Amino acid sequence: MGLLLDVAVMHERDVPGAQEGGADRLLLSTADGMSPDLEQVSAVLRESDLPVRVMLRLNDSHTTTGGEFTRLIGLMGEYADLGADGVVFGFLDSDLGVDVETCRTLAESNPGVPWTFHGAVDACLESDRAWRHLRQMPGLDAVLASGSPRGMEAGYDDLLALAESDAELAALMMPGHGLVPEQVPWLARAGVGKFHVGPQVRPGRSLKAYVDPGHVRSWRLLLES
Repeated sequence: MGLLLDVAVMHERDVPGAQEGGADRLLLSTADGMSPDLEQVSAVLRESDLPVRVMLRLNDSHTTTGGEFTRLIGLMGEYADLGADGVVFGFLDSDLGVDVETCRTLAESNPGVPWTFHGAVDACLESDRAWRHLRQMPGLDAVLASGSPRGMEAGYDDLLALAESDAELAALMMPGHGLVPEQVPWLARAGVGKFHVGPQVRPGRSLKAYVDPGHVRSWRLLLES
């Protein structure tokens, strides 16, 4: 099986470029990384022939409140009902560890819906402990990670070392923020099978530009090589 290319999109106008370029899956969020409204999700799903995962996040921190959490459970079900392949979320506790109870409860609220833990893992104080918790999460099949809150430029070495030391975690991780082409072959050799790109596939890395098929294709060809 080939390597999976996960591409960030913000609206239906991003979908053609991602599909034509050879993306395998889309990750939909707003420009500021929050949960899109149902109308936006529906528009992207109508445009896309690819699986779409939708962000579950209602504030710009890595925590959530009781009222928000109830809304997140509802959104997860609504996104799935619209036809989303899965969702993306990740919450930390006050000690900057994975909020196991919140994440597990949300995952179990809609059993059978696969999900990605987003880059909050890079903010955890104890990385080993965080990954131990994540490998036990129900329904989790990808962890968007960069090895550092500053992205792959700072975290690449640590992420690669983790992949090389543990095949199960290598299969779970999906390198993303700040990923550059020259890092891909080494990560793939270490057993990493999923890669995420966002600004990398927009002209000038601008969020005002649509996803470009040529930019996506260059990543597709890299993964195939």
